[in-house]
Amino acid sequence: MSHSTEHTCVFGLGWGDEGKGKVVDLLSPGFDAVVRFNGGANAGHTVCVGGETFKLHILPTGVLHETALGVVGPGVVVDALKVIDEIDQLAKRGIDVLPRLRISDRAHLVLAYHKIEDQLSESAASEGAKIGTTARGIGPCYADKMRRSSAVRFADLRDERDLAARVRRIVASKKVALRAMYGGDGGLDAAAVLTDIETARTRLGACVCDTTTLLQDFIDSGKMLLFEGANGVLLDVDHGTYPFVTSSSTGPNGIGSGTGVPPQLVTRLIGVSKAYSTRVGSGPFVTELTDALGDRIRERGREYGTTTGRPRRCGWFDAVVARYTARLTGATDVALLHLDTLSGFGEIGVCVAYRCDGRVFRNLPSSASQLERCEPIIEFVPGWSEELREVRRFEDLPVSARDYVERIETLIGVTVTIIGVGPERSQTLLRGGMSRVVREPLPSVA
Repeated sequence: MSHSTEHTCVFGLGWGDEGKGKVVDLLSPGFDAVVRFNGGANAGHTVCVGGETFKLHILPTGVLHETALGVVGPGVVVDALKVIDEIDQLAKRGIDVLPRLRISDRAHLVLAYHKIEDQLSESAASEGAKIGTTARGIGPCYADKMRRSSAVRFADLRDERDLAARVRRIVASKKVALRAMYGGDGGLDAAAVLTDIETARTRLGACVCDTTTLLQDFIDSGKMLLFEGANGVLLDVDHGTYPFVTSSSTGPNGIGSGTGVPPQLVTRLIGVSKAYSTRVGSGPFVTELTDALGDRIRERGREYGTTTGRPRRCGWFDAVVARYTARLTGATDVALLHLDTLSGFGEIGVCVAYRCDGRVFRNLPSSASQLERCEPIIEFVPGWSEELREVRRFEDLPVSARDYVERIETLIGVTVTIIGVGPERSQTLLRGGMSRVVREPLPSVA
């Protein structure tokens, strides 16, 4: 395979749900491997091709292409049963991903007790203290990873002789802890957990390998890697709107720990954003529209969670957030999606700063409580009436739509090189050097 590109990372500039799946799918034919480096089944990447919709939660989006190897790195926490279900669902649609899937032997397994703890913890929390978790066991699994003694990795399924005995001890301890904290253990059963582990060993064992060495060898041989971030930078455990965040490093800074590839080798960093803002679950959202405008954006943009089906909170584009996450990640490009959703609005709002406690903020406060008190300073720009889904060149967009894109570029300081004007792979406009990265014509699914 000849390449005219470089190792690349696609990540979200917001709270997730930005459309990363579409961008990864668009780019995948130019790469030898597509690599997930963080998160787990709390992610939801949607790809629309030729009227068909594919929804993936753990499998890298690149597995939809026969030319790309899908790699799940050691930084991902893996619900093996969910992976198996995704594999089986794709097989029913004629897509066999098993020969093109590799899972790190260093990756940790999300097991039944993680999901039970997640559900019980969220149910027990008071309304103001709920994190808004997807209840997929992600946080408890990462917590066990740090505790070490109660964690199970894929390597253990292959090499640990007394794994069954250790799992029984873990389950016994978890049952005691869950009963003490929540008054019940959610029906946790050691035999069922061991059955799940055996299913993982049987169905996924052939895919498990040392992906760190695999990726390093790929680089040495000149092969190109595309890294697929899950969630969004505002959900990053260190840099997001804490505590309303996920439990991993969601931006390019997670590549090193999440894959074993030195992050300095990844030189194209594509931050993905919608042309407006959305958020699922709890936490501050300065530009949220709780009126008919927000409802209109939600319905036009089909803003319902891929993973949970929950309606997303919607609001105007937040340039404070986008500038913060673009600077934090060193974004070299921005993919601005759902521009078509804003067709028909007479004017469109852009948040250029916050006002809080008598002060104006142009950077993101670190305190969630302070962020809750912030009010947006909105700049309104002219909208456009034309539908955009048939447009294929930036120059053919309505003048107001072009002006809107360019205003966003100015506010966040990064060039918009990919523009989405619809859910289909083909409904994408490319600018600048991006046309050399994306293979044309835009490919259909394998």
